[in-house]
Amino acid sequence: MISLTVLGELFDYNYWARDRQLEACATLTPEQFLRPLGNSFSSLRDTLAHLVGAEWIWLERWLGHTPRSMPAWEITALAAVEDRWRVVERDMQRYLAGVSEDVLPRPLTYVNLNGETWTYPLWRTLLHLVNHQTYHRGQVTTLLRQLGAKAPAVDFLVAHDLGLRK
Repeated sequence: MISLTVLGELFDYNYWARDRQLEACATLTPEQFLRPLGNSFSSLRDTLAHLVGAEWIWLERWLGHTPRSMPAWEITALAAVEDRWRVVERDMQRYLAGVSEDVLPRPLTYVNLNGETWTYPLWRTLLHLVNHQTYHRGQVTTLLRQLGAKAPAVDFLVAHDLGLRK
């Protein structure tokens, strides 16, 4: 099992890396932000919307709800992504502040978007989310480069070298 301390550090890192990538996205034109580039999610906007939507879905599951689809948020510009993500982050931080070490191994049962029921220890689902975000951050880096933008370093150790809390 992974400790609450390490999970907290990974979530801090997750938001640090997100913020660096959002800063890089701010250098793009609206057309670049929406341009289809043939990735898992067509555009940079679509990839970021997936990231914030996935974070919201997992938070909802941890709170005992069962979302049946990705949220239907109106996200057409980077500012909308940032605004939505700040709300999700605030709620996530509130949730994480209430998690104790003794609940981490407890089972979490949820129904995924395909209607399938799964059960995992809570800690594993928390770790899954930060790993999921890291995977798609790699795609964001590629998309930024394809659009001619400078992609910031978002490696875990770089975060610590630059002063990530913890």
